[in-house]
Amino acid sequence: MRRIVFWAAALVLALPALTLTVARAFDSDNGSMIRIEAFTPLALPIYAALLVLLAVGAARHKDGRKPRLLAAVLALAALIVHSWWFAPQVVGDNPAPDDGAERITVMNANLYEGRADARQIVDAVRDNHVDLLVLEEITPQLLEKMDGLGLADLLPDRVGEPDYMVAGTMILANRPLTDHVRLRTTFQGWEARFGTLTVLGVHPVAPVDPAGWRADHAAILRQAEADDADLIVGDMNATPDHDVMRRLDDAGYRDAAELSNEGWQPTWPANHVGILPLLPPLIRIDHVLLADTLASLGTRTVDIDGTDHLALIATVARRG
Repeated sequence: MRRIVFWAAALVLALPALTLTVARAFDSDNGSMIRIEAFTPLALPIYAALLVLLAVGAARHKDGRKPRLLAAVLALAALIVHSWWFAPQVVGDNPAPDDGAERITVMNANLYEGRADARQIVDAVRDNHVDLLVLEEITPQLLEKMDGLGLADLLPDRVGEPDYMVAGTMILANRPLTDHVRLRTTFQGWEARFGTLTVLGVHPVAPVDPAGWRADHAAILRQAEADDADLIVGDMNATPDHDVMRRLDDAGYRDAAELSNEGWQPTWPANHVGILPLLPPLIRIDHVLLADTLASLGTRTVDIDGTDHLALIATVARRG
């Protein structure tokens, strides 16, 4: 009976961990597997727990030790693979900005179809001295409320339009935004010049539509490469483990949190609203991506009531 309980417990740990490994390794076009892949970092504690279980079982029971040891070796191998996948988030070079380079504070917030708390958004912009703000799922009503609370004075220049559902994406800034270009994506996405920087504010469709999700990400990458974008900011509906994000990384657009070695910084789901109300934030789908023209001086998240995303704030500066 103890043997059955032992292997049942091992199976309970192994099945979700292996599913995450397969999803990450093969980058399926199946929507469910794409969404599962977003949770890849959770395999690390699961494999660690499985390894401890198998190692203790092998040490305490001479009978049947070989299969336990073999399973422990496999769990260790998987743990090493996942550690290698995760390592760029916590180790690596973080190039410094140029001496005297201006610090620019960038904020991203998905507003959950306009349900986010208007005052908290404006307070976050004011308290963090935000220079550049990208908003997704912005509605006319919420924009009017925020402007009435002072957003129009803080960030008077705008690109993009609100929408009554999820398609509204806007870039707001404390200085002129010029050379506006609308991206060819499902929801609104915009390119603009912010001083000397080329900025993309984006919101690719979620992988409930895998073909559309891939097409939107491809369009973002093409636009960024064509116009030598310095910043890509938005709810990317993808994590660093997804192949679409790895392609952006290969093209030189690195996550500000990764550059500053801040590791796992989940932004969704938040506030116990939306489609997964029982879960805390578990995946990082909101991003500030930097070209090699910029340095990351750190990132942080801000809780905004009413939305299922944490807002993301990054401080960046020019580098040579």
